[in-house]
Amino acid sequence: MAIWGILLLVVAGLAYIRLAPSDPARWHTAIEADSDKRFAAGAIRVTQAGPDALALVDKAAQALPRTSRLAGSVEDGHITYITRSKLMGFPDYTTVQQANGTLKLHARLRFGRSDLGVNDARLRQLLAALP
Repeated sequence: MAIWGILLLVVAGLAYIRLAPSDPARWHTAIEADSDKRFAAGAIRVTQAGPDALALVDKAAQALPRTSRLAGSVEDGHITYITRSKLMGFPDYTTVQQANGTLKLHARLRFGRSDLGVNDARLRQLLAALP
């Protein structure tokens, strides 16, 4: 019986991770950093970019597997995406904003303590879309 109880808890936890709602008020926030940063739960990249940079990054982000837009638009100059891991569906959030020739990207995980560099690699992939 104890094994069934533990199994039920594991399945419930995985279902929560997969189905938990994503509140735009929590994840679609301004990026306050002025320089690149890497940390266990994600990364921030800041670069100078031309006026069409956000549109190019938006196109690249929407082409990523298991990625959808949570909030924002190119016209707003601020977009947040959710990318889910392939096996377990863990959500990662990537926010991109452009203003005054500066493009800022912030990718971070929602659950756990370390993303094993996945979010930083995603930001590098998005920045590769720029000329």
